[in-house]
Amino acid sequence: MEQRSKIAKKVTFYGFIVNVALSGAKLIAGILGQSSAMIADAVHSISDFATDIVVIAFVNISGKESDESHKYGHGKFETFATLIISLVLIGVAAGILLNGVKNIMASLRGNLLPQPGIIAFWAALVSVIVKELLYRYTIKEGKKIKSNALIANGWHHRSDAFSSLGTALGIAGAIFLGENWRVLDPIAGVIVSLFIFKVAYDLAMPSIKELLDASLPADVVEQIEDILTNHPEIQLYHHLRTRKIGSVYAIDVHIKLDKTITFVRSHDIATEIEIELRNHFGKETQIIIHTEPY
Repeated sequence: MEQRSKIAKKVTFYGFIVNVALSGAKLIAGILGQSSAMIADAVHSISDFATDIVVIAFVNISGKESDESHKYGHGKFETFATLIISLVLIGVAAGILLNGVKNIMASLRGNLLPQPGIIAFWAALVSVIVKELLYRYTIKEGKKIKSNALIANGWHHRSDAFSSLGTALGIAGAIFLGENWRVLDPIAGVIVSLFIFKVAYDLAMPSIKELLDASLPADVVEQIEDILTNHPEIQLYHHLRTRKIGSVYAIDVHIKLDKTITFVRSHDIATEIEIELRNHFGKETQIIIHTEPY
């Protein structure tokens, strides 16, 4: 768990440094290029600072072993961090959407939107490339250590890449297609905001389910049932309950054994099942097995 936390903090710190540099560059480019879209995109990148800090703080806590106040460990701190990131994404998407709609309405009323400078266009392209690379790196490491918070932060990087791509298209249209096409800038922003809403939803729902102690996915439960039914000495099982605690699975089950076997053998069977489940789902898997006579 300690190594897992180190990797998560290292990846997030790299992202933090990139976000600081990129946000400053985009903000300067937006001001010099008189591009409201680029300034909004810079604000989107600045929101990454908050989520990077959230990930560093919560992943550090989630890596701690169980203690007197958290007998099941601290895994759900990471789940909570993922939910916070998704809420930040929703806020960012809402801001981009409202700003885009406002500019579209202004254009429809006959107001001439300002033409952005070429510096804003190049800044948007650089942002797309850098944030996509950061997304791929973060997602790869997040999957390696099975960190939902890190994966969520990776998607936040990609949402920024989407935002910058929309900004680049809008700025390009405003620069190269003439005055009547400057409305492409806010239209692209609105489209991008819808993508970000979708990403936020996909991240939030699993976190909400986990915080509400929803059961593990059906395919995982089926794998658990296969392990139980394949043991030759388990006659029946019932009261199978599952949930997720951060990146760790928690499994509770009652198993029925031949009533003539010894107490020692009953204990050994439960241990065998625990070992097999941990081999299958990870050594951190939390398991409670209650044995009953059949």
